[in-house]
Amino acid sequence: MKRYLFFDSEKCTACGACALACIDQNDVDTAAGQQPFRHTFTLEGRKGELSFYSVSCMHCADASCVMGCPCGCLTKDPESGFTLYDTQNCIGCHSCAMACPYGIPGFGADGKMQKCDACIQRQRAGLVPACVKVCPTGALSLLTQEEFLARQEKERQKKARLMMTKQLDQ
Repeated sequence: MKRYLFFDSEKCTACGACALACIDQNDVDTAAGQQPFRHTFTLEGRKGELSFYSVSCMHCADASCVMGCPCGCLTKDPESGFTLYDTQNCIGCHSCAMACPYGIPGFGADGKMQKCDACIQRQRAGLVPACVKVCPTGALSLLTQEEFLARQEKERQKKARLMMTKQLDQ
């Protein structure tokens, strides 16, 4: 069954719990300069308003990193829909990173690619990804395809209402 990591920016406080859970779950060695697979950050708007974000691999439907890898280390999992990797044959060429429009793939001390795999082993064991589990505000969730499409439609309708309100105010 296809699943989606869904991020709700209205609930996020950029507390960093998701990034810490990711670091712990994946044994990321930040002291050695290894980057976590998930990052949180804050953006300030023109009028001083703050927006909070939590970002990791987008697990794109048409993942350019998969097409960019000459060794076949990256694949789209037909069951879950997530972009997974097996670096046994990775040559550390960085083609996946250059192909990714978000700059997500990173490289470990061994020179091999690494990135978020949506904690696929946890999911296969019936658990949610570590970032979802620890998110104190519920900004991150793991959704089925039906739930994801319903959320997208709800967001689309909300944006349409906001645009109509702004047009009426002008």
